[in-house]
Amino acid sequence: MELLKKNPFRDKFNSKKEAIDYFVRTFFMISAIISSSFIIIIVVFIAKEGIKPFITDNNGIGSVNLFSFITGKVWLEGTAFLSNLYGVGFIIINTLYISFFALLISMPIGVLTALFIAKIAPKKIAEFLRTVVELLAAIPSIVYGLFGSGIILVFVYNFAKIFGIQSKGGNSVLATVLVLALMILPTITALSEVAIRSVRSEIEHGSLALGATKTQTNFKIVLLSAKSGIFTAAILGVGRALGEATAVSLVAGNARSGPSFGFFETTSTLTSTMLQGLKETVGIDYDIRFSVGLVLMVVILLTNLMLNFAKKRVGNINVK
Repeated sequence: MELLKKNPFRDKFNSKKEAIDYFVRTFFMISAIISSSFIIIIVVFIAKEGIKPFITDNNGIGSVNLFSFITGKVWLEGTAFLSNLYGVGFIIINTLYISFFALLISMPIGVLTALFIAKIAPKKIAEFLRTVVELLAAIPSIVYGLFGSGIILVFVYNFAKIFGIQSKGGNSVLATVLVLALMILPTITALSEVAIRSVRSEIEHGSLALGATKTQTNFKIVLLSAKSGIFTAAILGVGRALGEATAVSLVAGNARSGPSFGFFETTSTLTSTMLQGLKETVGIDYDIRFSVGLVLMVVILLTNLMLNFAKKRVGNINVK
């Protein structure tokens, strides 16, 4: 009897339900800690390898200058000779430039497709289109890359010939933008459709009752009400565009200087530069790819922070 009176477990929980709730919350918290710890493990591993080119003499070649690396306009990779002249400044600009235009193309198409699926299309057609979007989102990036190299490169090459421009087989900024736009389109469409379907029907009915047409309601009420979710879709779309490597490597052209602003010029991104250099296993050419990985993580972090700030500003805009 004395033990039962002083049982700390019984004193802490007044009922069995509270005890179960406590253990479930603890389990969820542990799961969250394990999940979030992976980012720390990844950063530590990438940083460990990525700082080597800047603090060692790289087997007599000399250390890489950090400032020149961040601001450089030339990537002089060691092939027939060894070099420490690596610059990613132009590659950062190329990456952001390409991602911006990919989003510019895919965002309006994705949102309008989502609006059609959620509010306009008959039920059976909507279900079919929703399945198509889900299948597009599940296609591996290498398949998009093969489609880009087999179809989009040919299209860009022939399109450039109309203007008398040599596009180097179609490998160009335009081809890369089109491939990335195609890849992020299903992500934007799926998330935007969920956001649009989440808009309360009372808001639509109120708009229609006040005399607005169905089209006016969809564009001025529904889309504005779902703006926060649509912006989240854009953020995730940009994240995929920044992080895509395989498909981009097949259509970009692997430019070694820049930046590349012309649509028919060859280009390169941070991820494609990393991927094409991992054929080695040791040496500066291998270690510098991890340095590029560090730069990529910083670029993604800063981009997400800016987009989330813009999302908050957009979320504060009232529907009128």
